[in-house]
Amino acid sequence: MTNNITEAKRYLANAKEILSEKAGKEDGYYKDRKYVKMAGYTAYSGVLVALDGLFGIKKKGRKTVDWYQGELAKLDKKMLNVFNSAYELLHLVMGYDGALDADFATAGLSKAETIINWVAQKMGVRE
Repeated sequence: MTNNITEAKRYLANAKEILSEKAGKEDGYYKDRKYVKMAGYTAYSGVLVALDGLFGIKKKGRKTVDWYQGELAKLDKKMLNVFNSAYELLHLVMGYDGALDADFATAGLSKAETIINWVAQKMGVRE
């Protein structure tokens, strides 16, 4: 399942690239909501790819946020809190709302990185 971690990190790198190259940051705010939304969805997808690897999800298919929350609650309550924050920041605030405040993006990407690294450690993946 090393592939899931590699893929998750690629999603996260792509989200950062979208923000830095296309969203146009000025004075702590992005200029283009479209690219903020794209970056939020991309980073959140990376989180799900990592978690799917941890939970042994082999086939494509939609799991609800409730499902991920339930599985994380069984494993690690602290990581559940990190996931909830990542969901809110990446999927809702950035993805749906396209919030232009760069602090939201910074916090969301940080949460995504925390989850991906935690999954890698849980799976014994070394990079």
